[in-house]
Amino acid sequence: MGSVDQRLPLYQRLRDEIAGRIASHAWRPGEAIPTEAELAASHGMAIGTVRKAIQVLVDEGMVERFQGRGTFVRRPSFDSSLLRFLRFQGTEGRHDVPDSKILSRESAVAPDAVADALKIPRDSAVIRLLRQRLLDGRPVMAEEIWLPLAPFSSLLALPMEEFGPLLYPTYERLCGLIVASAEETLTIEPVGEPYADILGLGAGTAVVLIERLAMNHEGRPLEWRRSRAAASTFRYRVEIR
Repeated sequence: MGSVDQRLPLYQRLRDEIAGRIASHAWRPGEAIPTEAELAASHGMAIGTVRKAIQVLVDEGMVERFQGRGTFVRRPSFDSSLLRFLRFQGTEGRHDVPDSKILSRESAVAPDAVADALKIPRDSAVIRLLRQRLLDGRPVMAEEIWLPLAPFSSLLALPMEEFGPLLYPTYERLCGLIVASAEETLTIEPVGEPYADILGLGAGTAVVLIERLAMNHEGRPLEWRRSRAAASTFRYRVEIR
């Protein structure tokens, strides 16, 4: 199993090997990995050991099983967090994922906070996107998105109208970079410029600020975004048993 730590239990070694192959894009999101029988045969392991390794990957959210079809690399749906925290309801009562419009795109020197979040050297080159999210044509969210320049340089040549409503599939298609996990922090703050104009709110209106750090399978930061929406759309729900 290559460089996998041989001191680990067999199932953990197999888990690490599969995770490494997913991180190196040997299997991409939505693709099936080999069956448990195939993995057992190719690695000389018992089916039970293979099954335990796969279950760890399922529990970690890296793969998902489908009865009768096999085990597939999971493609996370990060926009679901918007619907978890914010009430975005269309004119017909639908709870839709908002449309997107890139308002500006530029390369710049990373501010210290951006460099620290992305874990890149101070004064590194980055890409800054300013994006507006709309529902039924009305603005519901303003987003500032920071990306390291070198791995995302292809985005500088992409026509604005081709970014689409979801950015992560674009990162994968153009840059070969897969967002596998993310951390989010929510706070409330008074809105300032230019976000008040983008959202159509008065200066100082309370907004929810969602800071998201998106990472690849190896835990390396790929994107830092700060999304703002009117606090009146915010909701928090938890079940306590």
